[in-house]
Amino acid sequence: MKMNGAQALLESLKREGVELVFGYPGGVVLKLYDEVYKMNFPNILTGHEQGAVHAADGYARASGKVGVVFATSGPGAANLITGIATANMDSVPIVCITGQVANPAIGKDSFQEVDVYGITTPITKHNYLVKDVNELPRVVKEAFFIAKTGRPGPVSIDIAADVFNAEIDFEYPEEVNLRGYSGKNPIEKSAVEEVVKAVEVCQRPLIFVGGGVTSSETSDDLRKILTRLGCPSTSTLMGLGCIDADTDGFLGFAGMHGSYGANMAIQSCDLLLCIGMRFSDRVTGRVKDFAPNAKIVHFELDPAEINKNVQADLKVLGDLRQSLPLFREKLDESLTNFAEKFSAWKAQAVEKGLEHPFGWTEENDEIKPGALISKISSICDENTIAVTDVGQHQMWAAQFFKARKPRQFLTSGGLGTMGFGLPAAMGAKLACPNKNVVLFTGDGSIMMNIQELATLADNNIDVKIVIVHNFILGMVGQWQRLFYNHHYSASELKYKRDFVKIAQAMGIRGYRLTKAEELEDDLVEIMFSKGAAVIDVYVPEEENVIPMVPGGRRLDQMVLGDS
Repeated sequence: MKMNGAQALLESLKREGVELVFGYPGGVVLKLYDEVYKMNFPNILTGHEQGAVHAADGYARASGKVGVVFATSGPGAANLITGIATANMDSVPIVCITGQVANPAIGKDSFQEVDVYGITTPITKHNYLVKDVNELPRVVKEAFFIAKTGRPGPVSIDIAADVFNAEIDFEYPEEVNLRGYSGKNPIEKSAVEEVVKAVEVCQRPLIFVGGGVTSSETSDDLRKILTRLGCPSTSTLMGLGCIDADTDGFLGFAGMHGSYGANMAIQSCDLLLCIGMRFSDRVTGRVKDFAPNAKIVHFELDPAEINKNVQADLKVLGDLRQSLPLFREKLDESLTNFAEKFSAWKAQAVEKGLEHPFGWTEENDEIKPGALISKISSICDENTIAVTDVGQHQMWAAQFFKARKPRQFLTSGGLGTMGFGLPAAMGAKLACPNKNVVLFTGDGSIMMNIQELATLADNNIDVKIVIVHNFILGMVGQWQRLFYNHHYSASELKYKRDFVKIAQAMGIRGYRLTKAEELEDDLVEIMFSKGAAVIDVYVPEEENVIPMVPGGRRLDQMVLGDS
């Protein structure tokens, strides 16, 4: 079938099941966008390329599908970089398709030319520069295969402008043949058997889950394992939702701002079963003192993560889709009554957590962040998707929003990208139109990509945006308050911006809440109304996220309350 390169690209995307793309046109992709017009290919025009890539990321996180973004050459492609790095750190499958200057102009500092291939090499799973139209179908096929198999991640395809116009006898490949990469990660059965032996002899096991459980769609297997063992459990920030927040023995998430119960259990357990996590420094605290009494088991897909940050005593390398069902099978074969054996330890871990639970102190008629997020969590159904930006509000959301399913709590974990939330929430809603989507953001983060409010309005995308408004860069201010003698250097946001008016000017409704009593009636009514809305909620400026593990401290050396 004869077609030009732009048509071939769009046809290739159709073959991969792509339902829509996020993008922003420009000079070298005009031919591509002309074919988008002719083929009526669904394209969401965002207000900025960074908004487009975060939207593709949110789409992928919410759906498990590959998110796709288009951008033009030079500044357009460069504006994707933060979003690509965000997806890379959190193992999110997206394909970023950028235009490049025409072949004769490459390498000559031509107008709007940047080396996209070179720039994206450290922050993608793989990347391509396509200079021959005949390579295009194969490259697209490989890009989607690479993005979604194994440990997922972003793939960049940079396409020379003249490739879009060149003719090709289109034929889409049926198979992918990559030297050195099959996408398959078999496991060693003997390694799983060793783990079962360790479980049989231990007294205080703790299950610790990460985002790999979400990526591999193995939450059901994990929950069955947890039921069989009857032991306490915790998660990383990225693992929230893999275990229902109401599960007996679930201690909340662990780490710098994690729960007292989770952190103390890590330091007290004698067997730590780590599943699909990478031991981020925000999780471990001082590494040499992490889980000092435990034999550490690491279920992991990526060999690069084994012993990178924390030394594992036992490792199960391979796909969780294989290792967790086998682990469950072997546990079922054991004659040990695990639930009975570990019941006292679970009760002890839960009781320890109750000594310092997540909470807040009611003062006057102020709205406390914990009260706000707890209220929203209580009125949301179990399918509601919560998205966050980055900062104090992110940690409060992790503490007080009850995630019950995988892909229900979407946040930038590894890179910690302010500005991620609004476009990611938009992408999540487009991926899951029948689910409610709520964004928790701050008065600092929302400004990073606030132009996407107009995208919500223009496309009738129903997202409820809750601004936890404390008139300061919250997490920066907390550190300045606790460790820099209240020196609020370049962190206070006491400006004249009015988020209600900004929302209305962008085409969506805006509301402001300032009193605790408004959480009962006004908030509920707004949350259940139709259409996008900004809810600007004033909270105390000097409210801290507690607990907190200061840098360089052990997990059990937490700042608690006024300590």
